[in-house]
Amino acid sequence: MTNKISDKREHSFFGDVVSYFERAARYTKHPAGLLDQIKCCNSVYRMKFPVRLKEGIKVITAYRAEHSQHKMPVKGGIRYSTAVNQDEVMALAALMTYKCAVVDVPFGGAKGGVCIDPRKYSEVELEQITRRYTSELIRKNFIGPGIDVPAPDYGTGAREMAWIADTYAAFNPGQIDAIGCVTGKPISQGGIRGRTAATGRGVFYGVREAVNIKDDMKKLGLEPGIQNKKVIVQGLGNVGYYTAKFFQQGGADVIAIAEYEGAIYDKNGLDVDEVFKHRKKSGSILNFKNAKNITPSEKALEMACDILIPAALENQINSGNAKRIKAKIIGEAANGPVTPEAERVLLKKGVFIIPDLYLNAGGVTVSYFEWLKNLSHVRFGRMGKRYDELVNRTLVDSIERASGKSLSSKNKEIILHGAGEEDLVNSGLEETMINAYNEIRETWKSNKKIPDLRTATFVVAINKIANSYIALGIFP
Repeated sequence: MTNKISDKREHSFFGDVVSYFERAARYTKHPAGLLDQIKCCNSVYRMKFPVRLKEGIKVITAYRAEHSQHKMPVKGGIRYSTAVNQDEVMALAALMTYKCAVVDVPFGGAKGGVCIDPRKYSEVELEQITRRYTSELIRKNFIGPGIDVPAPDYGTGAREMAWIADTYAAFNPGQIDAIGCVTGKPISQGGIRGRTAATGRGVFYGVREAVNIKDDMKKLGLEPGIQNKKVIVQGLGNVGYYTAKFFQQGGADVIAIAEYEGAIYDKNGLDVDEVFKHRKKSGSILNFKNAKNITPSEKALEMACDILIPAALENQINSGNAKRIKAKIIGEAANGPVTPEAERVLLKKGVFIIPDLYLNAGGVTVSYFEWLKNLSHVRFGRMGKRYDELVNRTLVDSIERASGKSLSSKNKEIILHGAGEEDLVNSGLEETMINAYNEIRETWKSNKKIPDLRTATFVVAINKIANSYIALGIFP
């Protein structure tokens, strides 16, 4: 979704991340030199390369930033957008470093971007650009299963990741772990089941964990739980769609969905899958049955709701509209959707903000699972699924014979089911998001001086990264 609220940043995006870092660093006891090392962006590769396209040769500008190598490989997506610039990739790489630390994924942070509008190129041309970009990364050693592992981001998907993997393998014949050079691939090319929905599912798990805490919800005047919460989602891309879908399945009412062409509203709740089908068929979410059109799109952000999920691009909630935000909870599914100026306004109003640093970590968590799968060269669940089903069936049969009673078919199906790859992935993701939130909240509540959840999240990340450097012997 394009940023229609403001194309002008109130600060540089990387500057925003640095300001959050410095605010949180005051609540740690690490030496200044160590904090400087954690804060800085270690490497930024800016490249220009020619590609022969239909209309002739075009010179493409692209980037890859590696923020921290305290753990290897580094990890981060590749986005295709005309808005890509060095400041953005540095900021997103830094966020990825902290994000991985928060959810205990053993990667450093990285990010890449190619300055193109992918909608203006044919599939063949996009493949040429992607393969050439990959070759540039290979040339400077900015990609590899033990070095730097990209993933999809805004404007890219499984198709582009397959092209990257194939190009890397062609340059590295015989490398047994070559397929682990990138994640987010199609299942047929070493991808993992559950990856497509992972970020949205992680957003749902994270918000669900937060709203289940009775004391925190009482301060907001809300009952605990997802059930019957009024939710507005900005963005119907991969993250926004799955986030909205899981909220609806969890019993919430998704009353508005916004996209760049406008927004739609229904006080009784929208059918997310039907909205998705409508947009695919008509090219727009507008004019959906029984829904009210809202234009311009950003007005949907200012409507009354319990939970607002910005799942588009950064800078969507800023000093220009923060005072008009009526949501009680903001779950940052996008990277940097709330500026520091806007956050100060919102916190004064008592808005509960669940930060991106934690909330959208579902994608990198499941990318980690895919990377592990690629290195182990076996699908999760393949060796144990049928054995587990056999053991469970034997146990159920024994219980039924001993009791003289039969379990219901539904209960029997649940008990007999052996975990497959997607079951294990979703279970691992849920465990990760629950544990991480509880650790963040405990840090927040145990230190009365920490003002908000975002600062607590940065404190958790900084402490973990600092401990890694100290263990390496780099700092005393």
